[in-house]
Amino acid sequence: MEITDVKIRKIISDGRLRAVVSVTLDDMLAVHDIKVVQGDERLFVAMPSRKDENGVFRDIVHPISASARRLFEDVIIEAYEKQLDVIAAEEKENIAADPSEIVSEG
Repeated sequence: MEITDVKIRKIISDGRLRAVVSVTLDDMLAVHDIKVVQGDERLFVAMPSRKDENGVFRDIVHPISASARRLFEDVIIEAYEKQLDVIAAEEKENIAADPSEIVSEG
């Protein structure tokens, strides 16, 4: 199995939820609504889930082994961090291109 694409669908700055992601496996299967969450110690990946009749959330799809989970987390978090870098670079370019946006303190 190979993760052939990661799309960062939404970046969120409020609360612990940081992003919503879609992953493509082997250019054949897409998994949507994977979440990047800020935990107490680190970022982690939460797989798509649904609330059952007892009110308990159950994963709809999930990696079976610890190594598969690590692969998913590593690839998704790396893509998320790259997207944050792209956004920061774009913001820096926009400020450099339009110096009137710079607010002087005084």
